[in-house]
Amino acid sequence: MRTPVLTERRAPPTTWNVDLNALLPIAHAAAALFMTGVIWFVQIVHYPLFGRVGAANFRAYEREHARRTGWVVGPAMVVELLLALALAARGGLLAWAGLALLAVIWTSTALVQVPLHRRLEQDADVAAQRRLVRTNWIRTAAWTARAVIAMAIAA
Repeated sequence: MRTPVLTERRAPPTTWNVDLNALLPIAHAAAALFMTGVIWFVQIVHYPLFGRVGAANFRAYEREHARRTGWVVGPAMVVELLLALALAARGGLLAWAGLALLAVIWTSTALVQVPLHRRLEQDADVAAQRRLVRTNWIRTAAWTARAVIAMAIAA
């Protein structure tokens, strides 16, 4: 007759051994890819539909659009910036190129897109709507390039 063998049970580890240095490029790529997806959706779907809202409801629509969009993109843009700064602090040409593109995005947002949204909160200005779609290609191209760079860094 065999005697049962008792095996020692080990408790699961209570801490995670995470290499934050290795996690940084992955988190950065995730943030860049998220924002790239958002900007392509905005460029191809959302902004072009502004013209379908109608002048009577446009001001209220634009105010609500700005409020809701801010809750989605504001925190994501800040996280992306912090991760890009952390990568640039480690050095490397690609990290600095990505940070430079982020400067283009933030500058375009502050100096072009936000003023256009403010104008649209006052009036359903068709020319401003068209300019918003046209000038948003700056951010769309820059975020797309950032996504490529972020993937290269993470690879």
